[in-house]
Amino acid sequence: MGPVPAKWRGECEKGTQFNASLCNNKLIGARAFPRMNSTRDTEGHGTHTSSTAAGNFVDDASFFGYAPGTVKGVAPKAHVAMYKALFDEGAFTSDIIAAIDRALGDGVDVLSMSPAWPSNVEAAEVNSKPVYSNFNLLSGTSMSCPHLAGVGALIKKAHPDWSPAAIRSAMMTSADSLDLSGQPIKDSGLAIGAGQVNPNKAMDPGLVYDATTVDYVNLLCAMNFTAKQIQVITRSSTNNCSSPSLDLNYPSFIALFSANSSSSSHANQVLEFSRTVTNVGEDVSIYTATITPLEGLVVSVVPEKLEFKSKGEKLGFKLVIESDSAVKSRQFLASGYLRWKEDGGGSHVVQSPIVATNIAFDSLSSSSRN
Repeated sequence: MGPVPAKWRGECEKGTQFNASLCNNKLIGARAFPRMNSTRDTEGHGTHTSSTAAGNFVDDASFFGYAPGTVKGVAPKAHVAMYKALFDEGAFTSDIIAAIDRALGDGVDVLSMSPAWPSNVEAAEVNSKPVYSNFNLLSGTSMSCPHLAGVGALIKKAHPDWSPAAIRSAMMTSADSLDLSGQPIKDSGLAIGAGQVNPNKAMDPGLVYDATTVDYVNLLCAMNFTAKQIQVITRSSTNNCSSPSLDLNYPSFIALFSANSSSSSHANQVLEFSRTVTNVGEDVSIYTATITPLEGLVVSVVPEKLEFKSKGEKLGFKLVIESDSAVKSRQFLASGYLRWKEDGGGSHVVQSPIVATNIAFDSLSSSSRN
């Protein structure tokens, strides 16, 4: 492993059964929020997830003699800093936010939020409302987070100038949407997200959907956050809400059509999404859009071709989704993909999931729980 980065500003805080000397060239930081108890792992979950993200090489490992070999995390040469904000007694949102703020201030490049709460145990209350209740992340989000964090660390190392949004886009648009037999995974479009991360493809995605701080401020403005609330998030008093927009430059599309359209109206509903992609592949490249059919919908891209003349060039396009008369009188949920395929024998396929529905999302959530 390389030396501790010069930009590192964190520290190891002593606590119950945890001495600051336990930090080393791998574990370079440890803090607990609130500043009590200890950063020490009490049930093995934090150790498990951090090892998944950045565990070093361990030779001659096996599971009671089965599958012998060398084990490692996704980014084995990455340094690790632990920020413990979840305890057996529960958690406060303020502690979680404080841990994230401190990690960013310390110089952390990639965050992995990998919590675990015991099932059927209500966590601490904030403003008389439970933070989490009847929630167990042991075999779901908390297992996927460290894998993605590890991949994010690898991409950050290979492309240190990429923004977090560009790294996220690379992982999403290069993800696999096929099952083990090579067949497309059939789902509602809400079950697998962008797909299963493919680290090798994510290193060279061809195009990325980038976003800046201004884009996120415009989103907050469009969501009717107050100036004070936005300032708390951005830590800046110079936020500009003159161009609010809900159309964040995100690598996926969710089209929510109005339900119960008037039967007297024959006009189809049309939704438009504006996006900009940045060329991070070859200097000169051409991409052509293809769209998987979505039942009851007419989907188009303008323009259908993007011609890049240099690396780093940005080009915009619009995705237009129109509902036909057949779906206006019934509930529907359709899913598919927009794929930008590189012309001329290029290997890049930039894939974005599309979900279109006229069902309220609270109804979808209720259905998934029942």
